[in-house]
Amino acid sequence: MAIELYDVALVVIGIALLGVAVLPLVVSERPISLPIFFVAFGALVFWLPVAPAPDPLEQGLLTEHFAELGVVLALMGLGLKIDRPPSLRGWVSTWRLLAITMPLSIAGAALLGWWLVGLLAPTAILLGAAIAPTDPVLAGEVQVEEPGEGHTSEEGSEPRFALSSEAGLNDGLAFPFTNLAIAIALVGLAPGNWLGEWLLVAVVYRTVVGTLAGIVFGAILARLVFAAVPETRIAQSVRGLEAIAGTLVVYGLTEIIGGYGFIAVFVAALTIRHYERDHEYNESLHRISELAEQMLMALIMVFFGGALVGGLLDPLTTEGLIVALATVFLVRPLAGIVGLAGSGLAWADRGAIAFFGVRGIGSFYYLAHGLNEAAFADADLLWAIVGAIVLVSVLVHGVSASPIMNRLHS
Repeated sequence: MAIELYDVALVVIGIALLGVAVLPLVVSERPISLPIFFVAFGALVFWLPVAPAPDPLEQGLLTEHFAELGVVLALMGLGLKIDRPPSLRGWVSTWRLLAITMPLSIAGAALLGWWLVGLLAPTAILLGAAIAPTDPVLAGEVQVEEPGEGHTSEEGSEPRFALSSEAGLNDGLAFPFTNLAIAIALVGLAPGNWLGEWLLVAVVYRTVVGTLAGIVFGAILARLVFAAVPETRIAQSVRGLEAIAGTLVVYGLTEIIGGYGFIAVFVAALTIRHYERDHEYNESLHRISELAEQMLMALIMVFFGGALVGGLLDPLTTEGLIVALATVFLVRPLAGIVGLAGSGLAWADRGAIAFFGVRGIGSFYYLAHGLNEAAFADADLLWAIVGAIVLVSVLVHGVSASPIMNRLHS
């Protein structure tokens, strides 16, 4: 009897979603994270001769949009649970990580790719841009807790807050660097061919529009959400669905008007969170958003595991592996320490923030997006390096996150 691929897909998706519901009960307080299980499950499923393994190079557009949706939903969920109001002083750790650590990480990875692996300049820059965002999807163990859990002061909460707010914003701020790689790949290295347009459009216009759109659309959504809290039985059954609806609307509208949708979604979520800070409906909004995020995370990690056994890492050279390991264990930690120098934080807190630069689905998105927009040399090697970085991050950070973060706050 022939096995239908559709039936296999239903079983795989069902088991993955069942894992979202059941596994948190199993791994709670243990030094392991959910993504590890889903990667292993995906590797097992696609190792069996029942379905073709995913290939992000051949399925570039699908990979881009799938990862894009995962990041967007995660950004909304993340913004909805950050209690600390945005400010220059209260978010100083965040600004340091964005202004110093992120550019240093991009430059470090790009230079390693160019020097050790021999990547051409556009490909090396795309590598740096792809690993720039710390992942809002896979870093749940190092983020702030539920809304209203009291993470509003710096005492005892700075590592979680810094990593959460950094993940919320650097997913959007990695876009200018990705667009820089695309521009150089299309028109060449000469600055006269791309510098002006890149600065005005990719850096200034799209960032400003994304920020303003997030504030405006977030304020509108907040008024709509909190003015009509559900009371009927039918309305109660869909409590919190506005979070997903709002995510899609904000992202889509911002992209239509030319802004960075990732920035807009996170800013909109923060605006909603602080519109009615003590309203009980904040918990419902966050809960449904987090559920959607976890479901997509599970599926993406299953496909990532499938891509691994399908040969994603086959093009990886020794030099590429060195770059991957150095990115996780040297580039990000050193850039984090430099960014937090003089911050006044305890060294243990600085070390935790610097080390837990989790790489994941955001890296998949930016890499797929860049390769879909322009031709880059050594695309298969680039996917192998980024895949290795994410795999190492999932394993190392997934095992160490809970023990280290719990020890910091014990």
